[in-house]
Amino acid sequence: MANDAESGMAFGHMPTELLDAFVRLFALTDKPQGIAIMAPPLLREITYRLLTGPSGGHLRRIATQDPRRDRIFAAIAWLREHYAEAIRVEALAEIAAMGVSTLHHRFSAITHMSPLQYQKHIWLHEARRLLLTEQLDATSAAYRVGYESVTQFSRESRRLFGNPPMRDISLLRGGLKVQPNDV
Repeated sequence: MANDAESGMAFGHMPTELLDAFVRLFALTDKPQGIAIMAPPLLREITYRLLTGPSGGHLRRIATQDPRRDRIFAAIAWLREHYAEAIRVEALAEIAAMGVSTLHHRFSAITHMSPLQYQKHIWLHEARRLLLTEQLDATSAAYRVGYESVTQFSRESRRLFGNPPMRDISLLRGGLKVQPNDV
């Protein structure tokens, strides 16, 4: 568990029940038509298990109101909503109503990433979602999320997920085959 009360990251053992809920959520990628119905209750279960689990206190501290954190969360929300748009750090600092260096310091304290690294992570995770749920090819997914270079997308995807995009998706689909009795 991370000791920094403002840190957005904690480490610890994942309880079996939480892992099971994540596996059931990921198993929905085999049946995308069921995602709209099945995902919301699974996400509620995951939230419940996270908040009542070993890291629950840490998560509750993060979620409590703090004007400085709220401004960083506003910047994070903007990045998530407008992830495919280009943004300068100065503009993001304006959204957060703070200076650029303060934004970098506080953003890094919460996310353990710079704002631009965070945006790249959003791109990679959104592209991965598109590859899984909309069966896009890597080129289409890369361009849709904001990459200008498919090669860069492939390289960064491999760095984050351990495999090139299509192999990663193939492994996710093949590795998450769940028997009907297991769901």
